[in-house]
Amino acid sequence: MTLKLSRILLVPAIMASAASAPAQQSNDLSQVVGHMQAVTTMSATFTQTDRNGQSLSGKLLLKRPGHVKFEYQKGVPLLIVADGKALTLVDYEVKQVQRWPIRNSPLAALLDPGKDLARFGKRVPTTNPNVISVEVRDPKRPEYGTMTMIFVKQGGAPGGLTLNGWVALDSKNNRTTVRLDNVKFNQPIAQSNFTWRDPRPRRKS
Repeated sequence: MTLKLSRILLVPAIMASAASAPAQQSNDLSQVVGHMQAVTTMSATFTQTDRNGQSLSGKLLLKRPGHVKFEYQKGVPLLIVADGKALTLVDYEVKQVQRWPIRNSPLAALLDPGKDLARFGKRVPTTNPNVISVEVRDPKRPEYGTMTMIFVKQGGAPGGLTLNGWVALDSKNNRTTVRLDNVKFNQPIAQSNFTWRDPRPRRKS
């Protein structure tokens, strides 16, 4: 099974909190920025559903700034990992590796919120006062795609919010849904979690 990065990271922006006649809401992102800056690490289980309704699951590890790992369920030979500089997609089935600068990924706002969220983010209206939806896109770089993050108000969580999932939409309108469960914040995560084994054959010297 070989999946492109755009399909892996994308999500439909229609969550249960969205509606056809949303109320007007402020574009104040201070609570979201405060939450994200208060989160140094995060772990969660995730369920990823593509536009055809096919689902995969796995474990997410995040360590700011710039580190993330998507480890898929047994039998899925894919790994997505960011090491602080680049986002890497490793396909162990076909022994291929693809790398992108983090700033070129829809995940840039999630990995470095202080830099990109306030600059490129805007609130997306919802009908649920306990849900905050934030769309992030760079109008000068449409090829980078769009990411919509869904936060739920939760007492005791950093900044009073928890990340429920996100939506990434690429320039070709490919979408995938990522939903998070069992979210835990600010627990120790070793740097070694963000290393990866290169499946490509070594060149003979």
